[in-house]
Amino acid sequence: MNKIRNIIFDYGNVIFTIDFNKAQHSFTELGVKNIEHFFSHKGHDSLFDQFEQGYISSSEFRDGIRKVTGIQSLNDDEIDKAWNSLLIGVPEPNHDLLLKVKEKYRTFLLSNNNEIHYNWIMDYLQREHQLESNAIFFEKDYYSHLMKMRKPNREIFEFVLRENNLNPDETLFIDDSPQHLKTADMLGLNTHLLTADETLESYLYDSGILSK
Repeated sequence: MNKIRNIIFDYGNVIFTIDFNKAQHSFTELGVKNIEHFFSHKGHDSLFDQFEQGYISSSEFRDGIRKVTGIQSLNDDEIDKAWNSLLIGVPEPNHDLLLKVKEKYRTFLLSNNNEIHYNWIMDYLQREHQLESNAIFFEKDYYSHLMKMRKPNREIFEFVLRENNLNPDETLFIDDSPQHLKTADMLGLNTHLLTADETLESYLYDSGILSK
């Protein structure tokens, strides 16, 4: 890690815990069939990609859910509750860890997000952590729906690298999705797949990014 000067963090299941199974269960309870094809970590209906890129509004997303599922009786609150059910929260050490990392490296957040989840997370940060946003932890935080781009497409990585004048060879990207890391690898970034068997804390110390 001696050559690393910049670190780009994913958000979901790197910093903030999410549970795709909870959302699958919630949508199934609403009557959605073939949930593995409709929504999962590895792949999902194109509606979700459009929402993550900010191509459609929250109301258009909800209408899309009703159309794709064929359940016109679903109301906005039911859809939002099911969609937000995957959002769990930030484990205890992670915010402090990010501040420590920021003291030694240039740090950035690159999150595939959407308007409904983003609003819930901002409210959560204020309610549970007395924070207005994630801005305190990073030099810059990037969200796909505000950028009109999403991972794993290469243009979102190229944008972050170019805007911040980052050398890929000196930049580490941490994510929990192999398909996102594949693109980063192709662009010359150093990468790490954070698996369910490790925590952000264990990785940061075991890798030498932070020292005790």
